[in-house]
Amino acid sequence: MQNEGSVKNEIRKLSLRALLHYLWHQGGLTEWTAHWAGKRHWFQVRSHLMEAAATTTVKGSALSERLLIPENFRLEDKAAIEQRRAVAVADIRAPSCGPRKLMVLIGEVKEFASARSGQKIVVKHMPGFRLMIEDDAWRRLQSRYAAELELWRANDRFHLVVIATFGMTQSGLAMIDEIALMSASEQWLPIENAYEQRLVEALSRLSLKSVKGLRFNLSSTQPIAAATLPHRRPSPAALYIVPPDADEEFETALLEMIAARADVEPWIWRVAEGEMPSLPLG
Repeated sequence: MQNEGSVKNEIRKLSLRALLHYLWHQGGLTEWTAHWAGKRHWFQVRSHLMEAAATTTVKGSALSERLLIPENFRLEDKAAIEQRRAVAVADIRAPSCGPRKLMVLIGEVKEFASARSGQKIVVKHMPGFRLMIEDDAWRRLQSRYAAELELWRANDRFHLVVIATFGMTQSGLAMIDEIALMSASEQWLPIENAYEQRLVEALSRLSLKSVKGLRFNLSSTQPIAAATLPHRRPSPAALYIVPPDADEEFETALLEMIAARADVEPWIWRVAEGEMPSLPLG
C-alpha cells in the first residue's frame, strides 16, 4: 500500500493484496481439514482476521486500530452496530485542510452497483454503508481482477473478499483510495483460478490437514506451491499447478523451488497434459 495505507511488519512492506494474504495466513484461514466442514462462517473469519491484525503494526500502532471488518449484522442490533461503526470511522472524515486520513476495510462483496458517477460496492453485513469508487479505478479493477470476478460470478458458493483503503468525504460518503480483490472457495480458502478451485475442493474432503499457498507480493507469472500437506507421512508434500500458458522461465523457477526443498515431496499438475493427478496421500 501507499501513503496512509502503507503497512510495516518486521521491516517488510506489503502491497494491499499481500496484506490481505498475510492476515489470511496469520489468522490460520489457509488451513483446512474435512473435520471443519460447515464450521467456518463470517463470524469465525472476522475473529481470526482481527486477531492477526492485532499483531500487525501500521506506522507504530496495531493495524486493528485502523481496520474495519464488519461484524455479523443482526436486525435487532442494527442501531448498536451502526453506532459502533460510526465511532470507528469518525476520525477519518475529510478535514477542511491537511492530509486525508484513511482506514483499511476487509469484507465480503455482496454486489457491485452503478452510481450516478462511478460505481458503489455493497459489502455483506454492512447495509446502508456504500463504498464509492471512481470510474477510472473501477475499469482498472475489472481488468486487474478479471479472474477473481469471473470465478465469483460463476459459482454462488464462492466468496469475493475486498480489501480497500478508504476515507470519508465531508458529506459522509466512503470513498475508496486503493482496492484489491481475492476470490475464495466455499470454505473461505483463497483461489486464483479454476485449477486451484479443483485442487482446493479435493483437499477439502480430506481428514489430513492442508495449507493453501498464497502469492503475497509475487507476480502471477511466478510459480508457488498451490497448497501443502505439512503432516503427510513419511514426508510433507508441496502441490504445484503449472498453468497451460507456462513458459520455460516458469518451469525453470519451479524446478529450482523443488530442488531447494529436498525434504518435501513435490506433486505437479501440468494442466496442459490432462486431468489432475491423484493426490499424494502417502
